[in-house]
Amino acid sequence: MATDRNVAPVIIKRKKVIAAGGHHGGAWKVAYADFVTAMMAFFMLMWLLNATTEQQRKGISDYFSPTAPISRLSSGSDGMFMGDSVFAEDVLPRMGVGASSLQDTTSKSTSSREEDAQERAFKEVEDVLLGLGGESGLQDKWLRHVVTRVTDEGLVLEFHDTADEPLFTDEATPTRILHEIAYAVREASKLLTNEIAIEGHVAKVPIVRREDPVWDWSSERAFRFSEILNGYGLTPERLRRVTAYGDREPVVDNAMAERNNRIELVFLRW
Repeated sequence: MATDRNVAPVIIKRKKVIAAGGHHGGAWKVAYADFVTAMMAFFMLMWLLNATTEQQRKGISDYFSPTAPISRLSSGSDGMFMGDSVFAEDVLPRMGVGASSLQDTTSKSTSSREEDAQERAFKEVEDVLLGLGGESGLQDKWLRHVVTRVTDEGLVLEFHDTADEPLFTDEATPTRILHEIAYAVREASKLLTNEIAIEGHVAKVPIVRREDPVWDWSSERAFRFSEILNGYGLTPERLRRVTAYGDREPVVDNAMAERNNRIELVFLRW
């Protein structure tokens, strides 16, 4: 078959397009964004682990866990909206420490109950000694020597000199009133089982001596008071420590005031 040599040949040119080829593509940007997101999540996780307590971490973990609230009680007519309160412990998810401790609004923790019991016991001792709830365990003439306060360490009973009636004479000889106070304190201490600390404090000596006697005086007075308490029946096992502070912790601005001569008895917290 003859061909027409005068007809121009038909040339088909196919252009090959490669999407996102080389450094001009955009796929690497997606991968980089995923990497940055993962690193941000990682650093946020590290921060949460460092900035939260174990209890809070359990709560966060429980938040992301699938749970179903289970109530032991059926719906009734004595709660909010004719049923149980959504904040009641019985309708909270049963998921261990994380949820129950963070959302428990109906009962106090064991430690809170113990602290409340401790505070009530301290208050009862104060009432017995000072007569706040009736008859006082101390005579009226003794009350001006006594100051009580509750601190983070425990119940502090402070016994101090007055201008006309000291608790010690001849540096460390207890007076009759100190014996009477010690007996009343021993009786009141039967309301508690806490260990006891005794601290001796004295006023600054007004004259310069070759040897400063305040340390010896405060030590001897503290030990003498502990011996008096033991003599009235306080078991030595309850005495945790006896400490001498010299004149280093005055309670009034005038370091030489009689008010700084004092014995502090502390019923230590559990």
